Amino acid sequence: MERQFENLYPEARQNEISMRKFNFHTHSLYCDGKSGLREIVEEAIRNDFAALGFSSHAPLPMVNSYALSFEQFQNYLRELEKLRQEFHPHIRIYKSLEIDYIPSVSFPFEAFRKQGLDYTIGGVHLVEESGSRGLWFIDGSSPEPYDRGLRELFGGDIRKAVRQFFHQSMEMLATQKPDIIAHFDKIKMHNKGRFFDEQDTWYQKLVKDLLHLIKEQGTIVEMNTRGLYKKRFDDWFPSRRWVKEMKNLGIPLTISTDAHHKDELDACFEQTQKMLVENGIKTVMVFGENAWEARPLDEKKGH
Repeated sequence: MERQFENLYPEARQNEISMRKFNFHTHSLYCDGKSGLREIVEEAIRNDFAALGFSSHAPLPMVNSYALSFEQFQNYLRELEKLRQEFHPHIRIYKSLEIDYIPSVSFPFEAFRKQGLDYTIGGVHLVEESGSRGLWFIDGSSPEPYDRGLRELFGGDIRKAVRQFFHQSMEMLATQKPDIIAHFDKIKMHNKGRFFDEQDTWYQKLVKDLLHLIKEQGTIVEMNTRGLYKKRFDDWFPSRRWVKEMKNLGIPLTISTDAHHKDELDACFEQTQKMLVENGIKTVMVFGENAWEARPLDEKKGH
């Protein structure tokens, strides 16, 4: 392995991680990703990544087509450990899960932490209607499930539906305490200005309430680029408008591509660095020696 990769980045090993690429939100064939673990690692090395965290969708006790299965969970962890040892010191490899929080359905995050994860990412993709009539799927490539769930579960009441999304996100932070909160305003993706406006006072209050809890809990916010490069939205998750608010609150940020294919590992990475620098952000969070650390951004990216 040393002979195979030693000439790919001979100088990069001496650089700080902050000057090189990283991604801590990565999916593979173990869930709904399109690339295998090994090919993702090799692609990351070719592109001078310092660190790579794998975060398959955690197992759920319900039939679904996107999450890691219980039967494959230990294989996932074992393969990651093998790759971590094999590719050391070329790249740092970390074990994680993106864990859905559904109050009456999902498992406690602690149950997964006990399996030796380095960190956890918490997210809401399925919103539980308070009357337990079903789950509202707010993600995916098509707006049809979003529209149908809004209509059938919430009677078309967008304020009620969006409030439930943010309530569920806040409950997740308070009870499960993930290291990172995933795409915390993804509720806007299929909205596309049809049902509410991000400038609406009621919507902005929900976001600000969530941000204050994020600050209180010490949770890291990912600047998720997937909407941009997949052309599903014209902004980050969360929107750029919230970056200065998070800066003022002292909320730690990281950059995430939410990659589902090896070619997406650094999608919009430099664009995001530039945007953060332009908004006064000096550091981003990276996972180092068993802990999250603030590392300086390359301020040249802002010019």
